Amino acid sequence: MTEKLKPTQPNPRPPLSAVLGHGDLGVSLLAIFPLFLIYEIGVAFSPMVNGVDFISRNLYALVDYNRTSYLLIHGALALAFLGILWAVRRARALPRGRYLPMLLESAIYALTLGTLIIFVMDRLLGVDPRLATGSKIEGSALLMSIGAGVHEELVFRLGGLAGGAALLRLFGLKHGLAVTFAFVVSSVLFSAAHHIGANGDPFTLDVFVYRALAGALFGAIFYWRSLSHAVYTHALYDIYVLIVKPLFG
Repeated sequence: MTEKLKPTQPNPRPPLSAVLGHGDLGVSLLAIFPLFLIYEIGVAFSPMVNGVDFISRNLYALVDYNRTSYLLIHGALALAFLGILWAVRRARALPRGRYLPMLLESAIYALTLGTLIIFVMDRLLGVDPRLATGSKIEGSALLMSIGAGVHEELVFRLGGLAGGAALLRLFGLKHGLAVTFAFVVSSVLFSAAHHIGANGDPFTLDVFVYRALAGALFGAIFYWRSLSHAVYTHALYDIYVLIVKPLFG
């Protein structure tokens, strides 16, 4: 008895949205919006903004640097956010009970990230990690930590990693190669950005490698968990390094 063999089908190409990884972007944006709003309002009372914050500085310029107008816009955004949150919850489109587990998971990542980076630098790369320190912070460390978590993840992970991979996919690269290349480039650019401008840190190899590895870990959290995990991990890590750790010497 003979049986005709069916032609093998090639593996389907992952959809372009696969560059966002395993998380739900819509849920993540809702989860990080309160953090974004806290930072945006805090900027109105601070002389400093995050280096890659293109939103608040342009919005301030748009309202001719009028603080009242700036705050009114964010008040309207807060009301819109509450309306959207109410609508999606009423439609049962928002998973319940995920915010606190995400926050706890991000806190665990934040507390262990530095130790893992130092281990990789010391044992695997042979780069002395002892001089690798955080950025010099002027102004409110809490506000700048929140700003770094929100804006740097939006720029380097959502824009650089996911956006870069999507662009490479459009140019014909396979999904895995596109994500890998965007992963490396976004991590290197993340590190390099901390050494640019008048307030940038002096370049040293150990600090550059430390931040590039941090960017890679944030990228891994973004891709395999979600954008909100990456944002909260980054913010909590900076809060731990800049505020909590110095308190205990």
